[in-house]
Amino acid sequence: MFERVLVSTDFSKYSQKVIESVGGLPGVKEVVLLHIMVAPGLARVWDPGARAEEARKRLDEEAKPLESLGIAVKKRAEPLVGGDVAKKIDVVSEEEGVDLVVIGVRGKGFVGKVLLGSVAKDILRYGTKNLLLMRLLPIEGGERFEKHSPMVFSKVLCPTDFSEPAEEAIKILKDIKGVGEVVLLTVLSKDLVDVDLESEKKEAEEKLAAVKAGFEDAGIPASFRIAVGSPAKEIITAAEDEEASLIAMSSHGKGWVRQMVVGSVAYDVSNSGTRPVLVLRAA
Repeated sequence: MFERVLVSTDFSKYSQKVIESVGGLPGVKEVVLLHIMVAPGLARVWDPGARAEEARKRLDEEAKPLESLGIAVKKRAEPLVGGDVAKKIDVVSEEEGVDLVVIGVRGKGFVGKVLLGSVAKDILRYGTKNLLLMRLLPIEGGERFEKHSPMVFSKVLCPTDFSEPAEEAIKILKDIKGVGEVVLLTVLSKDLVDVDLESEKKEAEEKLAAVKAGFEDAGIPASFRIAVGSPAKEIITAAEDEEASLIAMSSHGKGWVRQMVVGSVAYDVSNSGTRPVLVLRAA
């Protein structure tokens, strides 16, 4: 499904581990490895030529783990002339026609109160491509990191509100080769009265059972759960309870406004969770 992927790197150790993780994504055939060169400090005049050669050498080094897996790598070192980094990443992703943009996130969620950085936040809000926000586990609190899971698609939590965008996200997930198992989740409103809540639960169980059967027909083991409360909070809690390797969700849910590039639930889960998040853009 995601054969051509763009990965943004700032040459940090964190970015290097994210690049290695991309090698484990199922079906990847080509990676566009992108480094955005930003003018230093308050420099009014800037010639990126000297930095471009160094950047290309570092891209060659960072590409090696992917190339050793037989993945083709295209390297781009691009100067930022006006605008911002997130917009530049989006422009390059459109030029390259990629299926997915991957960016590393250092966030610690509720524990450390370190949320999405400005670049990741802007790509989430305004980007046009499917987006994988990769979170890695720190080792011993230092500058060493490990993959959140040996395979990021090994156990996927897939929230659904049964809307058209959610159904499209489920269809995409079902077509990805290499998904280990799926846990479906729907969150009901805590404002429902008891009678309505029981009725909604029964209806949700029937719908989830049908979606579960669809995954199993595709050869993917699946289960489901129902929660009551705030959607973003319950999704994050379920991901922790299930020890999910990834949360895969639509960028929008019920009642979405077409002009909004990302909905509030997808934004809150991406910003405040502790797991990698795959945001599938609504068409």
